[in-house]
Amino acid sequence: MELSNTILFQIALIMAAGLLFGRLAKLVRMPNVTGYLIAGLVLGPCLLNFIPADIVENFSVASDMALGFIAFSIGSEFKLSYFKQVGASPIIIAITESLGAVVLVTGVLLLCGVSVPLSILLGAIAAATAPAQTIMVINQYRAKGSLTSMLMSVVALDDAVALIAFGFASTIVKTITKGGGFSLLSLVQPLYEVLVSFVLGAALCMLMLLFLRWFKKPGNRLCVTIGFVFGATWLANLLDGSPLLTCMALGAVLVNTFKDTDHVMKVAESFTPPVYMIFFVMSGAGFDLGAVLSVGVIGALYIVLRVLGKMGGAWLGGKITHSEEKICRWLGPTLMPQAGVALGLLTVAASIVPDFAPTIRTIILCSTFIYSIIGPSVAKFSLVRAGEIVLPPKQKKGGEQMPSQRPAV
Repeated sequence: MELSNTILFQIALIMAAGLLFGRLAKLVRMPNVTGYLIAGLVLGPCLLNFIPADIVENFSVASDMALGFIAFSIGSEFKLSYFKQVGASPIIIAITESLGAVVLVTGVLLLCGVSVPLSILLGAIAAATAPAQTIMVINQYRAKGSLTSMLMSVVALDDAVALIAFGFASTIVKTITKGGGFSLLSLVQPLYEVLVSFVLGAALCMLMLLFLRWFKKPGNRLCVTIGFVFGATWLANLLDGSPLLTCMALGAVLVNTFKDTDHVMKVAESFTPPVYMIFFVMSGAGFDLGAVLSVGVIGALYIVLRVLGKMGGAWLGGKITHSEEKICRWLGPTLMPQAGVALGLLTVAASIVPDFAPTIRTIILCSTFIYSIIGPSVAKFSLVRAGEIVLPPKQKKGGEQMPSQRPAV
């Protein structure tokens, strides 16, 4: 009973703080998600300790819930009609922006004399992008346009590219370190993870379609959606797949096989706001400001090089695919955030090279914090500059409104 009361109090505190800091962020024209992260930082063990470390660890299920729905939402943007219109551009850009970060981080760290295993693993982790913050910005400001559509597609494909890149990187590191050896199984493992995730997501969607045809009331469809997203996450973990890719596949197959997908997504949106708020507040509570001071030169290089690699790779991919200039110019900055997949890869990397585990953990956690605070504002700025977010008109003194101008690209 005492534990139950504690959890209820923590949820109430998280909600209140999230609403307050979200409104404060809005007043200074920052995205709500930045306010949620700051709320968690203030309430967490690092500052006021209203949310102690053991509570942060026990709320891991909130991360699974939020990331599952974020992936499901991204997958629902994978309309075949869109890909027929734009062709292979999202795939090519996702590959170039991911590999741009991998190559630049790995190459510069090696030139600076950093250990080969550490350089390779950090480079591989650099490929991952967290869609959550960017999706929140898109939803909050109702961004719409060719850049937004391309961004939704690229961040969804990004995780698949990152998982495959990390799989091959971990194989290389195991080969060159003591006690590790090359094996065909370790080489195929990342491909298996991607394949089983997509097959599982597609199979679950076929079953989900039956339920959606039987149950048409909004409340029933909300229950169906929650059940299948959570079930997809559980089965993916059970079968050594990727929960993110499985939920993406679930959404992607649904949007291309069910005519009333818009209604399903609208119903799901009534459930997700409190889940997202809990997720981001708890993410902020999990950051350790003290670790920022110990990130060192390697960490600073990683933080800067990853962003430059993403921007350069996105620009190159845009040029190769002859995309619009605003996509070439502004897509890269929107890919800054890094969290979910990167934190999962961090655990794997630490097990592969235990000697470097503290260094990898400090670098990734610190970079995640910095990207999470800065990333949403950079994404908003980029989408505004691309003309896909129109801000409300400012007011002159005396209450007269100034005309709203769409920024030039």
